[in-house]
Amino acid sequence: QVQLVESGGGAVQAGGSLRLACVFDDSTFSEYTMGWFRQAPGKEREFVGAISWSAERTDYGDSVKGRFTISRDNAKNTVYLQMNSLTPEDTAVYSCAARRGRLIKRDANDYNYWGQGTQVTVSS
Repeated sequence: QVQLVESGGGAVQAGGSLRLACVFDDSTFSEYTMGWFRQAPGKEREFVGAISWSAERTDYGDSVKGRFTISRDNAKNTVYLQMNSLTPEDTAVYSCAARRGRLIKRDANDYNYWGQGTQVTVSS
């Protein structure tokens, strides 16, 4: 059973930055497309972004495009989410997810494994 463990969440003021990390606890990490999703209280889960197994391709949700960057280090079995220019609207629980295969997908149902989530709170 693959386990994903996120870290790096916390509280930050508007305009600030945070970097989230997600460790993939299995040697097959390079076979997976990795995604980040978020869910704010009372809202549906939202696609933040994803990165292909080789890191050649990325995709971002419209609300974070230009501010957030996804990267991965296959040697460390880790995917990162660099978040800049944060606003209170970015406040949510952020979760990483893994999808076996090379295609990037925006639908959470296409992902096989999920982390427990990490809270990000942005104050104005």
